[in-house]
Order: sequence, then C-alpha cells, then structure tokens
Amino acid sequence: MLLLLIVVVMSTSQAASDSPVLLLRVDDAIGPASADYLVRGLAQAQAMNAQLVVIELDTPGGLDISMRTIIKAILASPVPVATFVSPSGARAASAGTYILYASHVAAMAPGTNLGAATPVQIGGAPGAPPAAPSGDKKAPVDAGDTLLHKQINDAAAYIRSLAQLRGRNVEWAEKAVRDAVSLPASEALRLKVIDQVAVDVPDLLRQLDGKRLEAAGQAVLLQTTLAPMVERKPDWRTRLLAVITSPSVALMLITVGVYGLMFEFMNPGTGVGGVVGGICLLLGLYALQLLPVNYAGVGLIMLGLAFMIAEAFLPSFGVIGFGGIAAFVAGAVILMDTDVPGFGIPLPLILGLALFAALLLSGLIGMALKARRRALVSGDAGLVGSVVRVIEVQAEDPCMGWVQAQGEQWQAQCQTPLYAGQRVRVVARNGVLLDVSAAAEQPAQGD
Repeated sequence: MLLLLIVVVMSTSQAASDSPVLLLRVDDAIGPASADYLVRGLAQAQAMNAQLVVIELDTPGGLDISMRTIIKAILASPVPVATFVSPSGARAASAGTYILYASHVAAMAPGTNLGAATPVQIGGAPGAPPAAPSGDKKAPVDAGDTLLHKQINDAAAYIRSLAQLRGRNVEWAEKAVRDAVSLPASEALRLKVIDQVAVDVPDLLRQLDGKRLEAAGQAVLLQTTLAPMVERKPDWRTRLLAVITSPSVALMLITVGVYGLMFEFMNPGTGVGGVVGGICLLLGLYALQLLPVNYAGVGLIMLGLAFMIAEAFLPSFGVIGFGGIAAFVAGAVILMDTDVPGFGIPLPLILGLALFAALLLSGLIGMALKARRRALVSGDAGLVGSVVRVIEVQAEDPCMGWVQAQGEQWQAQCQTPLYAGQRVRVVARNGVLLDVSAAAEQPAQGD
C-alpha cells in the first residue's frame, strides 16, 4: 500500500513538472491590444494545460476598461498567474498596479517600482490636477470635484477588494490610489505588497517551485524548476490592433479614408480611391469604438471633413473649406476623452493634417479660379470662330461638305467651293448645319 502511494505521488509530481509555463510580455501602455493579447494568452494556457502563466510587465498605466478586462480574465483563469515587473528599471504604474494586485503571485525585479494608481480624470480639462480628498467632510465641492471623488472612491474600493482577495497590504493599496504613492521592489516586499523579488524569470520559477496556489477554486501545486517554458509573442492580430488603436493612427486612417472616397467621387471609375478610402475609414472607425473618445470631437472631425469635401463641389471659394479645417482641428484636439499616457494626439500631427488640408483646398480653389478665367471651349461659344478641317465634300454640290469639330462630324456649307483637307473657319451654327468660310493656313483648334 505504501509503495502504491509513493508511485502515485511520484507520477503526479512528474506530470506536474512536465506541464509547461507560459510566458507573456507587456511593455507598453495597457490598451485594447494588450488586453486582447493577455486574454487570448490565458485561454491558450488553459488549452495547453499549463501549470503557470508569467506576465512580464513594464507599463506606465493605461485604459481603465482594458485593465478591468485583463483582471477579469486573471480572476477567472484556472491557471495561476504570476505578474513579474521586469527587467530592472521597469515599472507597474497605475493600471499595472491593479494587475499586479489581481495576480495569484506578485513579483518584482530589483530596481523596479509600482504605484501611482490614482485614476486619471476622464472628461475634465486636460492637465487638470486631481484634487486630493479633503479631510473636512463638510467642505462644499463642485460637480467636477464630486465626479473625481466618485472615481477615486470606486478605484480605491476596487484595489482594496483585490488586496483582500490575495491577502496583500490593503492599507498601502488604498494609499496608492488616494495619494498616488509609489514603492521600490524591496519596500514592496517588506510591506507585503508583493510576494517575491527575483532577478529574472528563471529565478522566479525556482522560488515558486513547490508553492501551492488556488486558482478558480482549485488547488494547484507548482513544479516549475524543471518545467519547460513557452513564450507566446504577439501575433499579427495583436500587432495590427496595437497600431490602429493608437489615436494618432486612427485619426490619420479616418482622414485618408474620407479623402480617398472624395477623390473616388470626383473621378469615378478609378477604383483605387474608393477601395483604399473605404478600408482606411472602416479601420479608423473600428479603432475609435475601442478607445475612450469624445463624441463631440468625432462629430466635429466628420463635419470638418464633410465641409472640405463640399468645397470641391460648391462654388464657395474657400468659405466652407476653411470652416471645415477649423472644425477638424477643434475636433482632433478634444477627440480623446482621457489623459492616460500613450493615448493622446500630438498637436504637431493635428497641425500637419490641417496644413495638408489647407494646401489641398488652396489647390482646388486655384484650379477653380483658373478655370473661371479660361475662355469657353465647348458649346456654341467654343464652336463659332474655331478653325476646322474639311473631311469630305459632296459631289453634287462642292459648296457643301462635312467637317470635324469638337470631336464630332458636322455638315457645313460655304459661299465658295470646298475641298477635302481644307481649313475653314466656323462663322455660324444653324441647328446641325455650320456656316463656314475659307481660312488662312494655321493649326486647327478643333482637330
């Protein structure tokens, strides 16, 4: 009986050590792309029967909705998650602190830090500093302060619940939200904010060997010293999502998309403008619905682009077009409804797009003015007075024949006999019959 028990324990230990460890890396702001990457990575870890997922993290923070998506996936994962702030010099600020607290194992490398988890004010004036909670509960607060207090209280309750769930320092977690404090790795370990300090991922796996964790209500015994490690790198979908969900790229995609459709409408049949414009516009709109945008900004951008397109078809001589440029700039400035690092639109980019639109608009106005001053070359105004060539003469009446004018064949009559190849001048038009007279030899305008 004892021998059988030993065999069972040894076989279980061998099976656990054969289970791989999945490594995921995030070294940018937390956004839709990183959320998609981590959520699909956790699903893959479950499919491959991994015993542990290590998230190597270096982030300045990110979007609240993406952070909560990641935390929900971590809390529901049957595979334990160890978030490791690495390498030295990395940080887990703002949203990264929440993810660290939500993980089954929180670890940091020497020379790293975490904290500054105060939520960034959304919908307020850019750059407005968050008001610190006042100790005087009777002090009056305006609507903006009330909204900010609600956001801070919600964030504090959220990180406090994560700290209680994982048995970590609740007081410091709330302080990180309310006072935006930070900690280095050694202090975080001393205050029981994190569980481990490791030099690198292999060192972390050696320290976690034999540790028992609970994930999704199931006990998991880690055998990580000899476990194979599999790194899952971002695939094409994650890389594409990371590119198009950049607010700057999304703005350029929408601009290129609208311009492409405009050129297709102005030159129907080419196809290139319509195809490229349609694809860019759809990608840009898809990116915007993943980002925290100000819909007033979106409306101003679309109105501005519509005005610039209308300028190409309406004789307003720049009034509508330059008004559209002003609306476009105003919309681009207020487009992003957050001050989170990495999710702003640089002012030089906005001004560059506005300058390009102004140059394009000036070119259209210049062509319109040039065309306005040019003499008419179609209809009766362009036909009468032009010099054309006789292509055929009637045998029964040499004063009647056919001429080539404005790309068409016209019947013509003259006071003098005509001959093929002769150049004549159109004197008048009588329905479909042209009155012509002999002209001096000169290049024909109607050929």
